[in-house]
Amino acid sequence: MSEFPRIVHEPDPDNPGWFTWNLADDTRFNAQTMGHMLVRKDSDRLCRVRMFPERRHTNLLDMVHGAISLALMDVALFASMRLLLNADAGGSVTLELSSQFIGAGKPGVPLDAVVEVLRETKRLVFLRGTVVQGDNDEVLVASFSGIVRKPSVR
Repeated sequence: MSEFPRIVHEPDPDNPGWFTWNLADDTRFNAQTMGHMLVRKDSDRLCRVRMFPERRHTNLLDMVHGAISLALMDVALFASMRLLLNADAGGSVTLELSSQFIGAGKPGVPLDAVVEVLRETKRLVFLRGTVVQGDNDEVLVASFSGIVRKPSVR
């Protein structure tokens, strides 16, 4: 059973060292658009979120569509704040997501967002990261930063 309500978070048998990061409700955006996603902590400061780009994720140049990379960045903000800070990601919202596209992602090769938390305040979480591809993160696809507002106390 997942420790995160609404998220299926369990060891992935096909990817040792990784955990699933899929919505329990597979009719929502993440499942419908992004497909199967994985997550792991690379350290106490870094979280890695992985997706598996397919043809349906590509543009007319047969590269990963920028909107898919942006969606990965956004999902990674919330997964990272949940895993690194144990914060309530489900009730949080993105205030800002700034991105710089640097290269092109290819379908058929896992695409990772590597995220670190820069600062946490009572209401906000400041994060930054990169989107990389390849066994040694050799292809830099994008860099990004984001601000997430934590849920209001009700």
